Amino acid sequence: MIETLIPTPMPTSTATATTAMTTTTTLETLKALNGNPPCAYPELVPQDGETQGSYSLRVIDFWTCGFFPGSIWGLVERATRHPQSMKHDDSRLLLQHVRRRLEDLGRTWSDPIAASAHRTDTHDLGFIILPHMRPRWELFHDQKALDSICTAAASLYSRFDARVGAIRPWDTITWMRDAYFLCKETNFLVIIDSMCNLELLYYAAAHTGHNHLASAATTHAKTLINTVHVANFAPTTSDIQQIYTAQGHLPSTTWSRGQAWAILGYAQAFQWTGDEDFLGAARGAAEYFLLRLETAPACVEVLSSQINGHVNGLGGTRSLTGRYVRLWDFDAPIEEPQSPLRDASAGVAAANGLLVLAQILMKRGQHLQADGYLQNAVLIVEDMLALSLSKEECRLETRPNGGVSAVGKNSVPVPFESIIRNSTVTWNEHSRSRNGDHGLVYADYYLIEFGNRLLQLGYHL
Repeated sequence: MIETLIPTPMPTSTATATTAMTTTTTLETLKALNGNPPCAYPELVPQDGETQGSYSLRVIDFWTCGFFPGSIWGLVERATRHPQSMKHDDSRLLLQHVRRRLEDLGRTWSDPIAASAHRTDTHDLGFIILPHMRPRWELFHDQKALDSICTAAASLYSRFDARVGAIRPWDTITWMRDAYFLCKETNFLVIIDSMCNLELLYYAAAHTGHNHLASAATTHAKTLINTVHVANFAPTTSDIQQIYTAQGHLPSTTWSRGQAWAILGYAQAFQWTGDEDFLGAARGAAEYFLLRLETAPACVEVLSSQINGHVNGLGGTRSLTGRYVRLWDFDAPIEEPQSPLRDASAGVAAANGLLVLAQILMKRGQHLQADGYLQNAVLIVEDMLALSLSKEECRLETRPNGGVSAVGKNSVPVPFESIIRNSTVTWNEHSRSRNGDHGLVYADYYLIEFGNRLLQLGYHL
């Protein structure tokens, strides 16, 4: 039974710091915007250079903008559904004050994005809308949030092309030196990332009864099941013309985060459809991901004692850490063996997919296999916290008026605004913008989601 293998709990200090750090970053970023409604959203945190430790901001229409308010609303969800997990050292700090503060901040960062639901120029509406609008609807029956979700789903559906059997993720490619496409009439680009936007269509279909949304999502998932990161279809024949990678090393290598998107996306597609092909795809991608973790070169491991005295974040006792913090590409040459380039965001996104698989298999009575996915998911996050958790300490404090504020302890020379380090957007040599080894907003979002999924399964943080 799955209850026989209970993950070790996250230390209270880590869980508390997650809330405090998210609150601190929220307030500091709003301060930088001079109190105006947000028009730019956190994306990544450099680990070196003039801006090290501080979030760089992207315009509101960038695909990652939904993850920061999603992190805030993930904490609102935790405080509402799992209040026992939100313990704080300050006994005067009432949970209702923390929750109220998070709700206010969540709406401040979520409301400006609502207009993006009408966009028909992007496939990333799932990432942009669902992380914050879904909890607003489910926790508070916020009708405007549900309306945004359904509008976004209709907008995403407008990009479906029945000839190809897919939703068009990208109209063009202009940021790669070796791949440049502008003509939509002769090129139809499909990417594996799009699997994690399909839940928007399934969710809206369930709420509206508009089954064509779910049908398009299922058709898209069937089309992608045998493709690589980027496939260019011929719109008129549905034949694959070329294959590429946009963020991995080569078309023939396995980009780690792409593999994670496949695990999570196909696991979610199975939850909505019950299609065994999708479960098989998710499990196949998961088994390959786990195999490559176990067979990674020895240089990925470092002594736990060398990481600023920080030992495994979930209470583990292994003397080596780092094996399960995924390299950015499974097959890319390792340029610096003493400090291999990793992508923590790939690991934590994959860990969420593994938890979804564990949940699916538990319901089917396949407890042994479910245990395996659960334990591997926890191992990945445990290792990531040991290696990549920001060392900046934060705490929440009460104000004289009963409000809540976040305070940094200045325990490190340079404050670091994201929870997790060591992510990589892309290190592809042909990309016009290479970003590696940094904090990343969706790594933090998926860490909070991972904690909520564990709590939903009945475990304690």
